[in-house]
Amino acid sequence: MIASGNSQARRGDWLALALLVLLAALVMLPIWWMFRSSLMTNAELYAYPPPFYPRSWRFGNYAETLQLFHFWRYFANTMAIIVPAVLGGTLTATLGGYAFARLRFPGKNFLFMLCVGSMLLPTMVTLIPLYIAWSRGLGLADTFWPLILPYFCGGGAFNIFLIRQFIMTIPRELDEAATIDGASPFRILVSVIAPAIKSAMIVVALLLFIGLWNDLLQQMIYLNSEKNFTIALGLSAFRGSLQTDWSKLMCATCMSFVPGVIFYLIGQKYFVEGIVMTGLKN
Repeated sequence: MIASGNSQARRGDWLALALLVLLAALVMLPIWWMFRSSLMTNAELYAYPPPFYPRSWRFGNYAETLQLFHFWRYFANTMAIIVPAVLGGTLTATLGGYAFARLRFPGKNFLFMLCVGSMLLPTMVTLIPLYIAWSRGLGLADTFWPLILPYFCGGGAFNIFLIRQFIMTIPRELDEAATIDGASPFRILVSVIAPAIKSAMIVVALLLFIGLWNDLLQQMIYLNSEKNFTIALGLSAFRGSLQTDWSKLMCATCMSFVPGVIFYLIGQKYFVEGIVMTGLKN
């Protein structure tokens, strides 16, 4: 009976593994299709039936694309926005989450409800008033500031909520012990809470990074000069200029998403850990 049970368990494990491999292959297929398309000629791309891999691997397509697609300038502009926005958003989200989780002040619950409720507000509702404020009121149109400064308010209500929920899982006894030793609330945050919520902070940073990297709408509204274009804007303009040169367009697309994938792979361990552990305690 025991041997039969072990055999059934092994068959179940192999079946689950095969299903996961199949699902992973389906997820990776579009990425492979885009990569193989970047190494083909346009004639091969229009061939029917479409080949699964290139007949000749034309890596020279990337060199030709770089002459037309100003990747490094777009990448520098993108990082000029992302680095301060991610750092500022992660820092202020941590401060806000800590305040809602640990500090006592009048109206805390009401303010937290407003913060969470703001997630229900559609972006389109505030889009025009914010543009008028940044362009006419502050004169910062066609600069990076409208894309950076808003993230110094927690980077969004969800990030504050995420940090707050993670801090709620940390025993209050640690705070009380630090308070007895004479630590201030800020000292407790820096020395006790921050090391314990490192995974959640990395999750927030990754979410901010991914959101900023793919934020075509905001960048299209505030950035008008080609010299200020980010990768998302540059890729959109490049697609419009080429029309039918799909091999170069696929090269530009591959170059555009690779940095984001690299940053995600670096922090994926903490990303998964933070998502799993967040919200275990109310």
